[in-house]
Amino acid sequence: MAKQKDDSKKAECRIKWHEHKHAGSGGFYFLALIGAAVYYVQQVSGFWPTVLSILKAIVWPAFLIYEVFSRLAM
Repeated sequence: MAKQKDDSKKAECRIKWHEHKHAGSGGFYFLALIGAAVYYVQQVSGFWPTVLSILKAIVWPAFLIYEVFSRLAM
C-alpha cells in the first residue's frame, strides 16, 4: 500500500512538471503586451481610438513579423 502511494506521488509530480515546462515565454509576451498597450494608448485620445490602440497592442507581433519579412523581401 505504501509503495502504491509513492508511485502515485511520483506520477503526480511528473504531471505537474510536464504542465509547466513550456510556459517560459508567456510572461514575456504578457509584459510586452502591457508595454505595447501603454505605448499605443498614450498616443491617442478618445474612446474608440483607445479601443483600437488596445487591439493593436494585442496583435503587435503580427505587425513586427510583417515588417521583418517585407524588409527581407520574402
